[in-house]
Amino acid sequence: MTGTQVRQPARGSSLPSGVTVLRTRPHLSLLLHRRSAAVSVGLLALLALVMGVSACVGQTFVPPGEVWATVRSGGGAHDLVVNELRVPRIVLGALVGAALGLAGSLVQSVTRNPLASPDVIGVGHGAAAATVLALTTGTVASPGAMPAVSVAGGLAAAALVYVLAWRRGMQASRFVLTGVGIGVALSAVVQLYLADSELEAAEQVKLWLTGSLNGRGWEQAGPLGVVLLLCLPALVWASRALRPLGLDADTAAALGVRVQRTQLGLTVLGVVLAATATGAAGPIGFVALTAPQLARRLTRAPQLPLLGSALTGAVVLVGADLVARTLLPPLEIPVGALTALVGGPYLLWLLAAPGGQGRSPVL
Repeated sequence: MTGTQVRQPARGSSLPSGVTVLRTRPHLSLLLHRRSAAVSVGLLALLALVMGVSACVGQTFVPPGEVWATVRSGGGAHDLVVNELRVPRIVLGALVGAALGLAGSLVQSVTRNPLASPDVIGVGHGAAAATVLALTTGTVASPGAMPAVSVAGGLAAAALVYVLAWRRGMQASRFVLTGVGIGVALSAVVQLYLADSELEAAEQVKLWLTGSLNGRGWEQAGPLGVVLLLCLPALVWASRALRPLGLDADTAAALGVRVQRTQLGLTVLGVVLAATATGAAGPIGFVALTAPQLARRLTRAPQLPLLGSALTGAVVLVGADLVARTLLPPLEIPVGALTALVGGPYLLWLLAAPGGQGRSPVL
C-alpha cells in the first residue's frame, strides 16, 4: 500500500523547528519547511495578482473581465492588446524572473556569499558578449537561437572565472573578485564591438543591452520555458544537495558529500539558467542578486529557498516591468534600467551593512 505520511519532528530531534517530514512510501522522504510553504503560496497568489494587473493596465485600460474573456476565447476588440502584446510579455517576464531568482539562489548558496550572483560574477557579461557578437556579425539570424548563444557565452565566462579563482578549493571572496574582473573585461569587449559596428546594428545592440521585455514574446518565452522544464529534475536534486552544503566543507565531506563535484554541478545549473534568461530578455541586473535574499528574509529558512527565490524573482520582474511601462507614458523605461536603479542602492547597503561581506546566506 502506498501513501504519504506527514510526521512532525519528535521532541529532541535534530531537525530544526518549523520543519515537517513527508514520507512517501516506500523509499522517499522530504523535508517541508512550513513557513517556506506558506510564503510560497502567498508569493504565487501575489504573482497571479501582479500578472493580472499588468494585463489590464497600459496606455489602453482593459477591464479584468474582458481580459479573461479575451484570453479564453481569443479574438474580440482587445485581442491585439491582450493576446499579442501583453500576455506574452508578462509570461516571459515571469519566466525570466524565475530563472534569475533560481540562478542567484544557487550561486549564492555555493559560494556562501550574498554578493555572488550571476550578473556580478561575469556570467551575464559573458552571455551578453556572445550575444552581441552574434548580433553584430550576423552569425545568428533567428531570435529563437539567441538563448543557445547566451548559454554558450555564460558557460565560457563561468568556466574562465572558475579556473582563475581555483586555488586548491573555491574561496568565495576570490571567486567574486575574479568574476567582477572578468565582467569588466567582457564589458570592454562589448564596447569595442559597438565602436566598430554600423549605426543601425549598434542601436539594436544598445537596446538589447539595457534589458527589456518590449517587443518580446512567445518566441523568446518558449525556449526559456523548455529549459526550465528540462532543469526541473536537476533543481529537485539541487534542493537536496544544498542542505549539507550549508555546513562547513569538512563536515559535508564527512557526511559523504563530494563537495567539489556538487558545487560545480550547482554552479553550472545556475549559469545555464542565468544565461538562458539573458538570451531571452537581455542582461537584467540585480534580480538574481536581490530575489534570493528577499525570499530568505520572508521564509526565515535555514538555507536559501529555491522555490521562494524563483517566485520572488518572477514577482519582482513582472512588477518592475509594469512600473517601467506605465510610469512615464507613453515612454517605456527598459526594465533592466529600472532594476539597476533599485538594485544599485541595495548592493551599496549590502556592502556597508555590518558584516555584509562575510555574511553567509546559507546559515
